[in-house]
Amino acid sequence: MKGYCSGLLLLALLALSPLQSRAQAQTSCNYPVGTFDQVYCVNKVTLQADTEMNTAYQKLLRKLPVSAQQTLRQTQRAWMAKRDNDCVDGYTVYVNCTHDMTVSRLNFLNDRLRECNAAGCQPSKLR
Repeated sequence: MKGYCSGLLLLALLALSPLQSRAQAQTSCNYPVGTFDQVYCVNKVTLQADTEMNTAYQKLLRKLPVSAQQTLRQTQRAWMAKRDNDCVDGYTVYVNCTHDMTVSRLNFLNDRLRECNAAGCQPSKLR
């Protein structure tokens, strides 16, 4: 009986080892294995960039004069519509496209925020 239980334990550990290595790959994303891991990792980075973009948007909105705040809102809505148009096809979302567009928009908003902090806001650059 003892040998039988040891054999079951070994079998269970061997069965779980691929799950552990996949979980480790997904948490680090240093070496994604296969398409699923690559999609997982791109989405993970995109979600972080989206969070940072929302923070930058809110900070910039608070820095802008009231007259320019509406322009920022309009350009943000236009950007979201473009992202959805360019990166979504029916039920397919192109994750690399959403990643690239989100990072680009994050950089744009951070550039405008740096301008506001350094030399004053330039609403003409929001378009």
